[in-house]
Amino acid sequence: MSEWTLFEVFVRSKHGLNHKHVGSVHAADTTMAIENARELYTRRSEGVSLWVVPSMLITASSPDEKDPLFDPADDKVYRHASFYELPAEVGHM
Repeated sequence: MSEWTLFEVFVRSKHGLNHKHVGSVHAADTTMAIENARELYTRRSEGVSLWVVPSMLITASSPDEKDPLFDPADDKVYRHASFYELPAEVGHM
């Protein structure tokens, strides 16, 4: 028997909310991953939507890279919306 793929499972508990990581499942394919995730993480109607993503396809930053990665770019004023003047047509924003 070949090894099954590890999938990370994300559940949206109600419409309009974000999906949240709830755990992992092993499965032979994506269809089985959805079925396994449904059985493990939404048995009591805890969710309205599921995402399953193969773990090997997830890329994450390292906590050690936090400062250079998330430092504000104050020298790039064009990134701040306050730098631009809004046209009168969109003044209600």
